[in-house]
Amino acid sequence: MSARGSVDGLRSSAPLGAMLPAVFAEDELAQHFVAGLDEVLAPILNVLDCLDSYFTPSLAPVDFTRWLGGWVGAETDGSEPEDRLRAAVSAAAYLHRVRGTRRGLAEAIRLTFGVEPEISESGAADWSARPLGPVPGERRPRLHVTLRLPDPTAADEQRLDSLVAAARPAHMPYAVKVTAAERNPER
Repeated sequence: MSARGSVDGLRSSAPLGAMLPAVFAEDELAQHFVAGLDEVLAPILNVLDCLDSYFTPSLAPVDFTRWLGGWVGAETDGSEPEDRLRAAVSAAAYLHRVRGTRRGLAEAIRLTFGVEPEISESGAADWSARPLGPVPGERRPRLHVTLRLPDPTAADEQRLDSLVAAARPAHMPYAVKVTAAERNPER
């Protein structure tokens, strides 16, 4: 997070000169002294006045949103565009609730890359009124994630790999693949 400091021309929302006892109201030295303090305190008071905005990812400064993403465990790496960063930080709490599920994995990938992934897995669920019914799914656990991007790079595959490793069920072996999206010829 970058350091926040004084902002030229920012006026204090609570000037100290007006709060001084009446004896100092006309004292030029006292008024100039507290005006200097107002300049130092104005950014702090400004942040406190709109503190709720700092914890709303769509309104917070970008550097604070990146810090907030680390604080809430958002799946970001610092290279995503601002709109995807804000979306990932906003969705972090929801993604923690669905972590380890197909839906949670798909949503984390969609937020990171802006593209819907293709996910195939071995698991399944079923019910039976009779005991000892057939077990659904495959015997060996597996998870395959394919992502089709317009211009894939090696970095995309590494990012997808780390994202799937973090968001998959812990016991599930996985494989990832990033390929070029098919381009539709214009008609």
